[in-house]
Amino acid sequence: MGVLTGYRVLDCSIAMAGPFAAQRLGDLGADVIKIEPVAGEWQRHVAAGGARGNRVNVSFLSLNRNKRSLAIDLKSPEGKALLLDLVRGADVFLQNYRPGVAQRLGVDYDSLAAINPRLVYVSMSGYGESGPYVNRPGQDLVLQGMSGAMLSAGREGEPPTPAGQYLVDAVTAYTAFEGALAALLHRERTGEGQKVEVNMLDAITTLQMQELSVFTVAHKPQARSAEPHAHVYIRAPYGAFATSDGFIIVAFPRLQKFGELIGEPAFAAMDDETDTWTRRDEIFARTRERLKLQSSAHWLALFAANDIWSGPVYGYADLLADPQIAHNGTFVEYDHPTEGHVKTPGFPIRFSRTPSRVERGAPLAGEHTRAVLHEMGKTDTEIDALLARGVIGETLA
Repeated sequence: MGVLTGYRVLDCSIAMAGPFAAQRLGDLGADVIKIEPVAGEWQRHVAAGGARGNRVNVSFLSLNRNKRSLAIDLKSPEGKALLLDLVRGADVFLQNYRPGVAQRLGVDYDSLAAINPRLVYVSMSGYGESGPYVNRPGQDLVLQGMSGAMLSAGREGEPPTPAGQYLVDAVTAYTAFEGALAALLHRERTGEGQKVEVNMLDAITTLQMQELSVFTVAHKPQARSAEPHAHVYIRAPYGAFATSDGFIIVAFPRLQKFGELIGEPAFAAMDDETDTWTRRDEIFARTRERLKLQSSAHWLALFAANDIWSGPVYGYADLLADPQIAHNGTFVEYDHPTEGHVKTPGFPIRFSRTPSRVERGAPLAGEHTRAVLHEMGKTDTEIDALLARGVIGETLA
């Protein structure tokens, strides 16, 4: 049993952030019912990297394990009535509809709280539920650019540096997951449900708590330098450096010791707290020239033996082969009925008594429609009639 076994989550979200948050709840044992259109959620029809799969593309597969799918037409009165019946017994309702859609569908917080006052209602948006940007599209790269984070790394005068993953979507998902858990804890103590609002702009902004405080409190400018320094607010050397056979990371070592190890005598006369800022480009360039003379293995072994923070630059194949990843059990593996063997990142929190687990892979659209409606007391005759009218959808595995 998981720590959330016995809780029911209605996941009415699409794309990445919402489904990822709901998957986290499912990983902890919650019964997550994915409410999706009869034709299936949007993410089923687009595929990152062109990885389309057999019947479930990899994008959808990665974000929707441990869920059951109820395919339903919420624009029909009968479909809406079915959802409202589910809400009466639900613990969490999660949605990331465009502004105004929840109200038009009659599934806004006030409407659902009137039916179930104990409901934790998680509402996710791009910029917030009001204000001048309320109707702007909340897309990951757009929010990365707006957040200021792209100008905290890289060279001055060169293009901004995006993250190598859907960073804003991911941090928003974790924020929503955290908010749902906190609201559930409050409900257990008081009996009260509540609305939890999460938006992408605030999530990526608050992720930069330290960097933005350096700017707002210490008034340090966000100044990129001539060399590709990895972060504008961390002293040199700090970044990825080429070796004779690859790349390694070096993170703000003590200059005198570091200079001895790499054969750079100029560092002996420099101060760690002043020169590492004022002579940042010079330090980076000198480090670059020295490190390219030896292999990655040579430098990593030398730095490890001398308490210098360093590490390899991995590709995904290297990451999967890493012994710590294997030891941690970072990836989960299971067999999917249509996609075959799946290996994918698992749930990152360990519980000694209520571990997370994979009960099922990502569902087909409407795969569990009949089972969920049976649980609601509907007969096969009633379900068949709803199917005939297009109110619900069903797909057999």
